[in-house]
Amino acid sequence: MADETRSTSSESSSGGDRPDRGERRPSRPGGPGGGREGGGGAGRKYFRRKKVCKFCVEKIEAINYKDIRLLAQFVAESGRIVPRRLTGVCTPHQRRLSLAIKQARNIALLPFAGRAA
Repeated sequence: MADETRSTSSESSSGGDRPDRGERRPSRPGGPGGGREGGGGAGRKYFRRKKVCKFCVEKIEAINYKDIRLLAQFVAESGRIVPRRLTGVCTPHQRRLSLAIKQARNIALLPFAGRAA
């Protein structure tokens, strides 16, 4: 009996040939890759709203480098400029926004880097 338990435990602990290598665990509903099993968007639980440009909606023509409160919304905690795929800002406004952020950094209105962790 003791020999049988040792032989099974040594086989299961070895990292060599695993008989169940091809099988995968079933995915959890909230985990990564969840909601894709329906063959498309059938199992989607939420509706992602289309991102719209804040500057186009509020009809802001000029992005001023002195407006730190506005510019800080588009700078991450690490100090990086947030990309337009995350913010939803259109291309021309993203270009003007990045120039304004860089100008504000050069005259020390915004930090170049975030807080050291």
